[in-house]
Amino acid sequence: MSRTAGDTIGVGMVGHAFMGAVHSHAWRNVHRFFDVPVRPRMVALGGRDEVRTKEAAEKFGWEFAETDWRELIMRPDVQLVDICTPGDTHAEIAIAALEAGKHVLCEKPLANTLAEAERMTAAAGRATRRGVRSMVAFNYRRVPALSLARELVADGRLGALRNIRAAYLQDWLSDPAAPMSWRLRKERAGSGALGDIGAHIVDATQFVTGEPITGVSGLTNTFVRHRPVEGNGEEEVTVDDCAVFMARTASGAVASFEATRYALGRKNAMRLEINGSRGSISFDFESMNELWFWDGDDPAPTGGFRRILATEQQHPYVGAWWPPGHLLGYEHTFTHELADLLTAVGNGTELTPGFADGLGVQRVLDAVERSARHESRWTPIAEDKR
Repeated sequence: MSRTAGDTIGVGMVGHAFMGAVHSHAWRNVHRFFDVPVRPRMVALGGRDEVRTKEAAEKFGWEFAETDWRELIMRPDVQLVDICTPGDTHAEIAIAALEAGKHVLCEKPLANTLAEAERMTAAAGRATRRGVRSMVAFNYRRVPALSLARELVADGRLGALRNIRAAYLQDWLSDPAAPMSWRLRKERAGSGALGDIGAHIVDATQFVTGEPITGVSGLTNTFVRHRPVEGNGEEEVTVDDCAVFMARTASGAVASFEATRYALGRKNAMRLEINGSRGSISFDFESMNELWFWDGDDPAPTGGFRRILATEQQHPYVGAWWPPGHLLGYEHTFTHELADLLTAVGNGTELTPGFADGLGVQRVLDAVERSARHESRWTPIAEDKR
């Protein structure tokens, strides 16, 4: 059983780049807006470079800096470990933390390989029996508009699901002169657009529909095969630049997915549209406070979609924030995520998305990669035999 000191819980976070900054912001603010049963104490920040880690710890509000993640997770004043590192380190850190009795929050995708995700999920299962909680950081579940979409589907407002279109469109790699980074190395990132942003739309689809994806037919491509490296020369890109795949869900709905980092003009367009027998919903993260709903129960539904501004007090998570119409942003989704995490840890309740949910996404990503290697052959999703 993990430990808390009174009504506080000590947090240690590994990684201090983009995700580390976002998570730090959420850790600082979650208890100031949400009535969580345990208050986080930002104990230690972990990183490889001592100078940079100390600077980040001071900037983001962490008490101590650690250059060895093993020492961080073994600190007696740390009861929860937040993993914000590249995917190649997720399994080792998460399993060690869980075995040490520490709650774990792990950034997505859960792992770089299906085998790693399976080991992590098995470790999480063993830890759960000791009262230790674990969660995957699929923050888009906590967008109020998408959580509202889930409620509409669960309430039957869309009827039988028929068509699903999901896309995640970015353009930050469109310039062939953009430098090499860890996200373009398979040994660090696991995959490219497929795992980095495709994982989000797979999870969002399964979350909103409440249905698993059962099979896929995929295609991937790398547009720029070599990237400049610092100093001189080039390095081979070993991940995909885009991934496109067709899929079916458990109820037989037909779905299409696209993830690319080459969509010029699209900065962070995470989109989901679902059509059912009674209604439809449409969402675009670049207008994240809006959900568009076609309601077949409307007496005059011929006018097309209607806009729901998901900022009312009754909408998911919104009651903790501002008056209606005062918009929320990207960073709020992480605060919502931590509020759910701390509530489950403090109350000993079930936590989602857990590592089993992350494994489910990993199974889909693995199937897409296998399909793409075999001329887009239809590939069933491996069954969970646990």
